[in-house]
Amino acid sequence: MFGTWISFGHPSIAELFSRTGADFIGIDLEHSTLSLKEAQHLIAAAQAQGVPAIPRVSSHNGEQIRRLLDSGADGIIVPNVSSLEQIEKIVEWSKYPPEGKRGFGVARAQGYGLDFSQYVERWNHRSTLLLQIESMEAVERAESLLSHRAVDGAMVGPYDLSGSLKVPGELDHPKVKEACARVVEACRRSGKACGTQIVDPDERNVSEALGEGYSFVILASDVFLLWKWSERIHRLLEGLRR
Repeated sequence: MFGTWISFGHPSIAELFSRTGADFIGIDLEHSTLSLKEAQHLIAAAQAQGVPAIPRVSSHNGEQIRRLLDSGADGIIVPNVSSLEQIEKIVEWSKYPPEGKRGFGVARAQGYGLDFSQYVERWNHRSTLLLQIESMEAVERAESLLSHRAVDGAMVGPYDLSGSLKVPGELDHPKVKEACARVVEACRRSGKACGTQIVDPDERNVSEALGEGYSFVILASDVFLLWKWSERIHRLLEGLRR
């Protein structure tokens, strides 16, 4: 599967990214200034094009998780998960009883009441819960974390992993590569999805990621696309001004 990633708040980005053929859209509340209101607009824009929207929450915050789900999110990505105790709290906030303790509100997710019974009946089964494994502590526990019944998969956080290994930003460092491979193998053994993000995707590096065992790849982001475009324009202008 393939995803795209949004960090800016305009719904036009979600509409445009939804036309790429991607399987889902990630919405980043951890490393952005997105508000809950902006996130709901992005979720609605993606789903209007038939594309699931899965926000990455900013932290292990039950209130934010509940409000994003009531906004209609199809699931959540949770950063920096390293213990089963943390997973139990996330499940408590995100799943309905008897699996969790999510409250029975009426909002956009439930069709403002019109789809309440259908939504509640299907939610625990159809919703997606992805963990981000971003520390060596989590890598060591990856198989245990992925064994949890409610977890659908993991996303490797190579930048944070590189910091945990004291080689910050060196994503191709052998230590980082080895840690990522351990997460991929843990996902394979557990029968769970495993994903990564590529800053500047092309056929070669996407094929490499799939060959390494990743089952979903997030293809750049609005920030990364503008970053790479800005670099190209900078080089162009420098050349024209010589």
